[in-house]
Amino acid sequence: MKLYSDLEVNELIDEITEAALEAIEQAAGEAAKAAVLSVLEREAEALREAEQWRIQADINALAVKEAKKQGVKNTIIGVLLGIVGGFAVGFVIHR
Repeated sequence: MKLYSDLEVNELIDEITEAALEAIEQAAGEAAKAAVLSVLEREAEALREAEQWRIQADINALAVKEAKKQGVKNTIIGVLLGIVGGFAVGFVIHR
């Protein structure tokens, strides 16, 4: 069995300590990367959802615009039918 000197033991402790600190530093770096990736993934999902809501809002706005156009057309047709009907009634009455 080999006996180690105090210097050898201290050097070994220093090496183990340095390796442990590097491992801790590396683990902390990996944990930070994982946290950043998690935040980025949540942000990307929120952006995708916001884009879906924007697209739906655009679709709804177009539907409202078309409904207003159709409502104006229907009103004009109704007015024209009323005028034509009034002329027809007036023509029949005065005949």
